[in-house]
Amino acid sequence: MYHAAIKASLKRGALVTAANWEVVVIQFVAESAFTALLTVPVVGAAFLLALLVGGGVLDLLDGGIQDALGIAITRLRVHPGALVAYLTGLLIVVVGGSVLMFRIKGGTVRVLVEAEHDAPAIEQPPLTLARVRDAAHFSLDRFGEGSDRFSRRFLRLGVLLLAVYALSGAAYLVTVMAAYQWMTGPRWTVLGSMTAAGASLAFGAWLTVVNLLYLLLQVLVVANDWPVRSAALALPPLVARERRLIGGIFLVMLALVVLATVASVLATAALGFIGFVPIVGLAVLPLQLLAWLARGLLFQFLGLAALGAYASVVRGWPHQ
Repeated sequence: MYHAAIKASLKRGALVTAANWEVVVIQFVAESAFTALLTVPVVGAAFLLALLVGGGVLDLLDGGIQDALGIAITRLRVHPGALVAYLTGLLIVVVGGSVLMFRIKGGTVRVLVEAEHDAPAIEQPPLTLARVRDAAHFSLDRFGEGSDRFSRRFLRLGVLLLAVYALSGAAYLVTVMAAYQWMTGPRWTVLGSMTAAGASLAFGAWLTVVNLLYLLLQVLVVANDWPVRSAALALPPLVARERRLIGGIFLVMLALVVLATVASVLATAALGFIGFVPIVGLAVLPLQLLAWLARGLLFQFLGLAALGAYASVVRGWPHQ
């Protein structure tokens, strides 16, 4: 029974998302712009460090954004004024970009939830292009209205999510640092590493659950036009009653994301290998660009398809 319900919800969510493909593109562009926005303070820090402590800008950026950010903060500790100014600018970029993302997500969720609610039984055979088109619900006006209508509520949800992230990250760092401090010496090196690895796995699993609850809250807010408080009060009974259906959708989508990640890593490694081949390596750059676009759109589609599947669960919930 639950297998059929899980399959139907996933199929419906995927088809509704495909019919409203415009929101996939919008989310991809928005998140790519946010990521690009975050690279600005990192590159700026590289130039600042090159002026203050010497070294090459490209050398600081070789390890990636996260490594460059860590190096920047570590080295700027000897210059408190520069560190405070840098962290303030970074905070402004993160907060501003996050507010924009929360606003855009309001329009996306509104379009998908209403499309799922109004769509015919497209998950039932026969599957035709005409039936999928019947689930198309996107328009710029509808998207913009959703962004405006739910902006404040999604901003509250976003602030709550960031607070949970911050507290969880702090607890994780304290646990890892304590593990290495308490378990010093050669006898405890392996045990300390295992403790840190276990904490990392627990941290990742916890954030996955947090993201699931956050997604369900978004759907509840939009589907019922509720304030955040009402959605938060309705979430526990919804999860308790539909735990098998929600859990099944979650596990299937998690498996798909893992498979997509593995495929992406293998494709990236293959393109890197081709880059060493003379002449043929010239084609790597456009191939890498296409791979980046395909990967980004695929992951956005999977995430929004899951949202559509959860919307079908909320719509069928008797206490809605």
